[in-house]
Amino acid sequence: MNFLTEEKALLDPYSKEPLEMGKGFYFNPVSGDKYYINSGIPVFLPENQMTGDNLKYARFYDKISRFYRISSVLYCWLKGTSEKKVKKLYLDLLEIKENDLVLEVSIGSADNLKHLPKRAFYSGIDISFGMLTMARLQLRHWRIKAGLYQGEAEHLPFADNSFDVVFHVGGINFFNDKQKALAEMIRVAKPGSKLLVVDETESMVVNTYQKNPFSRKLYQLADRDLSVPVHLLPIGMKEIEVRYFYEQKIYCLTFRKPLAAIAEQLNGVAG
Repeated sequence: MNFLTEEKALLDPYSKEPLEMGKGFYFNPVSGDKYYINSGIPVFLPENQMTGDNLKYARFYDKISRFYRISSVLYCWLKGTSEKKVKKLYLDLLEIKENDLVLEVSIGSADNLKHLPKRAFYSGIDISFGMLTMARLQLRHWRIKAGLYQGEAEHLPFADNSFDVVFHVGGINFFNDKQKALAEMIRVAKPGSKLLVVDETESMVVNTYQKNPFSRKLYQLADRDLSVPVHLLPIGMKEIEVRYFYEQKIYCLTFRKPLAAIAEQLNGVAG
C-alpha cells in the first residue's frame, strides 16, 4: 500500500530516478533495474546487495522477528514499567497532524505505530524482511494501514520532501553509514518538519546487550562511536535538542529541517 501521490512517487534508491510500476515489480526505465514486490512489500534491497553491519543485523532480526515484540514487552515488565510508557516518552515529541504523511525508518515490527495518531498515513522501511512480515501481521490486527518497504536507511526509495514527519527508533548506532542515513531522512522530509532519532546510549549497550549471552557477540563496540549523532547532522538544521530517558539508557535527538530556501542547498548532502 503506497500512500505517496504521483507527485511524490517512489524513486530508485541508488540513482534517485523515478520508478514505474510493472506487473509485480517497480522498474527503472533508464537503467532497466527491477525491484520486485514480495507478499505486498516492495524489496529495494535484496540480501546479495547488503554488506557489513546492515547485512549482519538484517539476518539477526530475521531470526528473532517472531519473538521480538514478546521480548520487548517482557523486558519492560521486568524493569517495572510498560512498553507504552517507555515509547510515549519520545513518541509524544512527534508533531503528527491529521492526514500527515509519516515515515518511520527502521520500522521493525511496527510497534511504535500502535501508539501514534490514527488519522495519519504511515509508511515504514526496514532492512529485515522478517520484521516487516511481523509488522504486516500486527498492523492488520491493530487495523492500522501503512505502506511497508524493505531497504536501507542510507538509500531511501522516496522523493525529496515527501513526508510531513520522519522518525527513527533504534538501530542507527549500528548502521553502515549513520551520516548518510541522517542525510537521507532529512532529504525525504518536508522543509520545516521536525525529525526524531532515538537509540540506546553506550551505557545501555555495554551493561545490557553485551552482558546478555544471546546478544553480546552481536554488539561488540570496537572503535564504534555510540555518541548522540549531533555532529553528523548537516549544517543548517534548526532547534537541535537532545534528551535522555529511561535512566539515561535511551537518547532522543530532535531537530527541524530548515525551510525551502536553505533546504535546497542541503539536498546535495544526501546524494
